[in-house]
Amino acid sequence: MPYKKINQPRSLVTGGAGFLGSHLCARLLKEKNDVICLDNFYTGQKRNISDFITNPYFELVRHDVTFPYYVEVDRIFNLACPASPPHYQSDPVQTTKTSVHGAINMLGLAKRTGSVILQASTSEVYGDPAVHPQVESYWGNVNPIGPRSCYDEGKRCAETLFFDYYRQHNVKIKVVRIFNTYGPNMHPNDGRVVSNFIMQALQNKDITVYGSGLQTRSFCYVDDLIDAFLLASESPPDFTGPVNIGNPSEFTMLELAEKIISLTGSSSKIIYMPLPLDDPKQRKPDITIAKEKLKWEPKTALEDGLKETIAYFRKFMEA
Repeated sequence: MPYKKINQPRSLVTGGAGFLGSHLCARLLKEKNDVICLDNFYTGQKRNISDFITNPYFELVRHDVTFPYYVEVDRIFNLACPASPPHYQSDPVQTTKTSVHGAINMLGLAKRTGSVILQASTSEVYGDPAVHPQVESYWGNVNPIGPRSCYDEGKRCAETLFFDYYRQHNVKIKVVRIFNTYGPNMHPNDGRVVSNFIMQALQNKDITVYGSGLQTRSFCYVDDLIDAFLLASESPPDFTGPVNIGNPSEFTMLELAEKIISLTGSSSKIIYMPLPLDDPKQRKPDITIAKEKLKWEPKTALEDGLKETIAYFRKFMEA
């Protein structure tokens, strides 16, 4: 029998001590949710959730989503999975297990409790796209046997499972495809471009740009992304997604590096390294569906978001 809500809504966040998960936990607590944060701390950080530990409506559980977890909840946000190449490539088999087994376990929980379940998918499902900007109907250009495949194909398989549980078991799913996101609580050594550039700039080290630096990305500030998570989770039952969530403003890696050098007042120089295998040359979301169905679009300008992120890393380095 589906779980019946008694008082305030109960939300489960897998990967809740990670970059996105910790921001989501904070927002859910602010909105008077009873929050269960599930994390095995493979990449999550306790410092990200230290402000919540004494909150009576916050519960931290050390758990790996590749194993079943039983609880009574109203909403599930499935964010558990290392998201940066150095982290997900360090144990690729476990990365695939986290995406696939984690999806199966959380979908089983949603089926039993009647919960809405949101899957944090990724723009990586599009691979190195031959379509620009990327629309949700595009099937992608993904290498199934490369060093990034554990993450790309793991997330693609998770989407398959979500839609099969929806069709076969009427599970209430929401699938969001996250494009590059940045902000406070990013791991300083996660290997992603914003954190790499900021950490290098703050230490006046050479800023490492791969390839020509003309490859593009679109950067969404974390607060805007969390807005979209909540809007998607509360959207009508017939809207499942997938829906692109990201900022359609496009920047080259060189532009990003130069902006970060300027904002930090760094003496760093830009150096060039070979482009990693299967690294996409372009990444930009078409957010038409998000605008129409969720009434969502990003509000934070890149410079404003970078200032907040730089301030966080300055404080992190001083701690």
